[in-house]
Amino acid sequence: MSEISSTAIAFDPSVHTVRLEATNHEGCFLGKNVAPKKFAASAGSGFAFADLLFGLDLGNAPTFGFAYPDWRGHLADLQFRPDLSTLVEWEPGLQSVIGDYWQPNGTPVGLCPRNLARKLVDRLATRGFTATVAVEIEATLFQESIDQARAKGYRDLTPLGGSAGTAYHLAKSKDWIDYMSAVARRLDEIGIEWEAWSDEDAAGQVELNLVPGDPISVCDAWARARQVMREVAFELGHTVTFMAKPTAGYGQASHVNLSLQRDGVNAFYAPDGPSPTMRHAVGGLLATMPGATSIMLPQITSYRRLVDLSGPPTTVTWGISNKTTAVRAVCGHPAYSRLEYRVPGADANLYLAVAAILAGVVAGLDGAIEPPEPVSDMAWCVPDLERLPDTITKAAAALETDLILREQLGDEFVDYWVGTRRWEWMAFHTTGGDPFAELSEWESARYFEFP
Repeated sequence: MSEISSTAIAFDPSVHTVRLEATNHEGCFLGKNVAPKKFAASAGSGFAFADLLFGLDLGNAPTFGFAYPDWRGHLADLQFRPDLSTLVEWEPGLQSVIGDYWQPNGTPVGLCPRNLARKLVDRLATRGFTATVAVEIEATLFQESIDQARAKGYRDLTPLGGSAGTAYHLAKSKDWIDYMSAVARRLDEIGIEWEAWSDEDAAGQVELNLVPGDPISVCDAWARARQVMREVAFELGHTVTFMAKPTAGYGQASHVNLSLQRDGVNAFYAPDGPSPTMRHAVGGLLATMPGATSIMLPQITSYRRLVDLSGPPTTVTWGISNKTTAVRAVCGHPAYSRLEYRVPGADANLYLAVAAILAGVVAGLDGAIEPPEPVSDMAWCVPDLERLPDTITKAAAALETDLILREQLGDEFVDYWVGTRRWEWMAFHTTGGDPFAELSEWESARYFEFP
């Protein structure tokens, strides 16, 4: 990132705060608020953040039991470098800006999700491709305020909008409509383009679709859209969660749609079905899927979604227009031919999910990996199909031994991520988690508000 001249940064006198924003590896939206003069003075050199932001679990405990990178472990300062192209007015008097984490020696932090996603975007570009992605954000809304939800341990809450649980219901109560309308207005105000929102399968659940775009911009919009959804819930006295399965009912996902362009033309399109580029992309995605599942399903509760016939994919499969498979190919249209990667839960960090998806695509293109035949029937409850890893430790083990993802994402990230997932398993089993419960109180307390 080039140096930023402080003389190039000037704010209206009404601006009293600039908020710095980025995600950590867990997907939490972190940052700090600085005065406008401080921002103008330090934007070029960066802002100090303790490396602990990559060293705490969601229970606010430091993670141990695995090797730290050489820059981690002694509360050393990292440098947050703002990306001025993301600077927006969040509300009157408050500007916000997204950035990345760098080491003091000028090298990017390998665990920084935005850095990792950008590395894979750049790697794809060296092969002559650009990517367009879109994300479907699912969340569940409850009538209770956040204080009331906390007092109840995030259990037995009242779904906002009524108890209807099938998708696309318009007969929702006004409080549900008011909430989503307020979210849409706030997104418009800060320049986040959305395409649609609708009722989802579970009671109180909503799906918000953001406009497709380049991977980094869409990930930035995803992080901010979720922050907007939280803030609007607080303002209206309600609660929203992106937990993978906040109740014993349906879980919630974060499906990622992807297409590749070469010279402005959709490289996934062919008039008679998947193009060779699409097939090779699918081949790479399936080859890396067991290991990538650790990134797509990051928490203990993530794996409670993997129930046949309940919506999420459970097998390492692909199909054409087949939503029971893990990768759905949409074919036959010059503009809309794409792949839908259906594994990620709502709790996945989208920057990391996109990085892992692009890693599989790059590997598939480089190796001309041919996928197996597409599944044309239902991909659930079929004993002959390879199943996704169904626990946090099985998925971590698959990632640890995945040589393709190691090459694409880097040993530093893979080893650290695997260590944190095993730490999460140990925390669950030693601090109150119940593996036999349909949804334990430990999980509600740990995951309902974060990430």
